[in-house]
Amino acid sequence: MSTTSPSAPLPAPDHSPRLRDALLAADFTVDGLLDLLGAPAYAALARSETVPALRATGGDTPLDTLVRLFLLQRPVPSERARAVLPLTQCLADGWLVTGGGAGGRTDNGPHNGPRNGPDGGTGPGEDGAYVRATVDVRPYGGPDGEDWFIVSDLGCAVGGASGASGHGEGVVLGVGGASTTLAGLTVRTPVDKALDVGTGSGIQALHAARHATRVTATDLNPRALECARLTLALSGAPTAELREGSLFEPVDGETYDLIVSNPPFVISPGARLTYRDGGMGGDDLCRTLVQETGDRLAHGGYAHFLANWQHVEGEEWQDRLRSWVPRGCDAWIVQREVQDVTRYAELWLRDSGDHQADPQAYAALYDAWLDEFEARSTKAVGFGWISLRKSGAERPSVLVEEWPHPVEQPLGDTVRAHFERQDYLRAHDDAALLTAHFALAPEVVQEQVGLPGAEDPEHVVLRQNRGMRRATKVDTVAAGFAGVCDGSLSAGRILDAIAQLMGEDPVLLRDRTPQAIRLLVEEGFLVPVAAAGS
Repeated sequence: MSTTSPSAPLPAPDHSPRLRDALLAADFTVDGLLDLLGAPAYAALARSETVPALRATGGDTPLDTLVRLFLLQRPVPSERARAVLPLTQCLADGWLVTGGGAGGRTDNGPHNGPRNGPDGGTGPGEDGAYVRATVDVRPYGGPDGEDWFIVSDLGCAVGGASGASGHGEGVVLGVGGASTTLAGLTVRTPVDKALDVGTGSGIQALHAARHATRVTATDLNPRALECARLTLALSGAPTAELREGSLFEPVDGETYDLIVSNPPFVISPGARLTYRDGGMGGDDLCRTLVQETGDRLAHGGYAHFLANWQHVEGEEWQDRLRSWVPRGCDAWIVQREVQDVTRYAELWLRDSGDHQADPQAYAALYDAWLDEFEARSTKAVGFGWISLRKSGAERPSVLVEEWPHPVEQPLGDTVRAHFERQDYLRAHDDAALLTAHFALAPEVVQEQVGLPGAEDPEHVVLRQNRGMRRATKVDTVAAGFAGVCDGSLSAGRILDAIAQLMGEDPVLLRDRTPQAIRLLVEEGFLVPVAAAGS
């Protein structure tokens, strides 16, 4: 793949609507790519593996041309580009340049001339016979079927260990797994003002533009702001206000209804790469971002972050994260993965391509990472999600949990429902819970576990098949209670009936069961409903 220098000029967005129309006319979309490449080759592109897609785009259709040009970053004959794109404007605005580029890799199609080049071409034309892309333009499907396009630097369409190797400090990455995870976590309710901190290629701002009246996007890297501008323009989305600066500095004194950030969270010995390393020691950047959000979040607003955090000797990692939560905010923090310091260092050294450098230099860098962790008494690093909601509650709800199991994205509605349940539980003491009505949440199933042939199960498990896909072990009373919850009877009346069936004292059963009900509500197995006629 080609790569772009961080100092190379980016295209102008002046004629983005014409370019967008041309891309759509050629079916340069997620669905179009799946049809052309097939699922395996399309998935390989997400891993920065291009050979399968090269094999699938040997024809001379408009879509073949665009895939070769913008995704595989191969020069194509000018006349083929002219048949698909407004070529003169693309050259003038800087989306394309003439020539075969530094490696001389060209594409003349499988049957269109001498097969002298590695891809069947004749070599770069000195007379402008070939054109090549200056940026990666990648189709991206919006949540309601929108055809969007993400603009990033060449060779940087996908982050992670395989997608950003060896690139300079100021490059702009495209959409990777972290970006889509954050987009899926975000609560998508209509808001007035949304803020994307560290926008990168602009994917979070693009999502926010669907449901926010005004979107502000910030980044320390001015090149990232320009890529975000191109992403929004080429996707046909409303413009965002773009501001340069670190964290909340560009929006000092302002508040927002929604704040999202996929920050440079990597814990490393120094700030070598802007897209990855925040330049603060340890996990201070993530801590600062979360703590300062409290003053920037409007009442009732949500904030969502991806973050890394240290596991420090002699300290519970849950306590560390609880200390980050700003006053007046409820929080839901989920640790998805933990890596020991050696695996963590190796992951990010490979990400930057240092494993391909001189072995002695690699060993020195590896040693520096381990020195950093030893100095901070760090034994492992956790990765996960942090969601905040500005409730202003005197008794904020702060849930910190480990959940490495599969979930069903998007989770935005699940996140919103979690915080709404915290409001409900704060407002209802045990006596109020017994007068309330509940229904079993959709997609909940019951599993009975025990020895084959046994008369009674050893235990009963309730399992969700949506959202977080939680499972919880319950006793026979809680299982029976959940099984008959359909909203028609109050919790107290259901318990009285269960007491009669089991021959138990109804008063004692009422006393001991509200805690189990509270847990089932908190985890989303039971949903409060209004009583009939109320």
